[in-house]
Amino acid sequence: MDLGLAGKVAVVTGGSRGIGLATAECLIAEGAKVVIAARRQEHLDSAASRLGVDAIQIDVTKIADLDRLSAHVEHEYGGVDILVNNAGTGTYKPFLEVTDDELTDGMAINFFAQFRLTQRLVPGMIKLGGGSVINVSGRTAVKTAFPPGSTCTGPAKAAEVRFSTDLAAELKPHKIRVVCIIPGVVMTPDRFEKWEREALGRDLTAAEAETLRNRLEAEKLPRGAQWGTPEEIADMIAFAASERASYLSGESIIVDGSPGAFSYVSALNEKPT
Repeated sequence: MDLGLAGKVAVVTGGSRGIGLATAECLIAEGAKVVIAARRQEHLDSAASRLGVDAIQIDVTKIADLDRLSAHVEHEYGGVDILVNNAGTGTYKPFLEVTDDELTDGMAINFFAQFRLTQRLVPGMIKLGGGSVINVSGRTAVKTAFPPGSTCTGPAKAAEVRFSTDLAAELKPHKIRVVCIIPGVVMTPDRFEKWEREALGRDLTAAEAETLRNRLEAEKLPRGAQWGTPEEIADMIAFAASERASYLSGESIIVDGSPGAFSYVSALNEKPT
């Protein structure tokens, strides 16, 4: 299916790894001009070299960095047709253990970053006659991850859902669609390694990690289900961003593999019975 994305300018945050990298690859395959943005320079350089795209090092929690990205896109491309707000993270721990810094950072990197960057890039999108904003949320927007607890991350992810609905209504007269994608558990090595290290208190060997992941996948997911892949989420993002999805706006789409899919974080933190 031709998504009609040839020549479109797309910005993808968190574009150096995982879902963001897969999304950039998918959009490039459809003929889009892609700008990736990410915080860690070494991962960004690797992704830019692999994809052959424009890459900007930013921290989405810093307003000056968002201004710099916006100015670059305006200067080099005259605006953007597609914005994929993918950068984000999660903090999973009991409510009473969440620090004020973690709470503030969680809102900043998830909801505030999406709001602020969209606010900066939408004027250029309006100038070009329309476009699409795809906000990537997470399963804790609609499902808890207890144990250990998702009171810090869940509300930030849920804010992204409501933001997308409100923004879609406001931007509709400008021919800008807004869609929120809510991925389930997606198998990205760095994210799984982080969760395992936090739950178990140490880094696992590759063999240990593979054995653990396969066991929990078999035990916790419905028969025939498995953890998602970045490419599966990227395909949904690319479709939602395209004119093939012209009747889709203001909706939040859960891409979770199965209604009974289990949180990997919760599986790691369950106490043996």
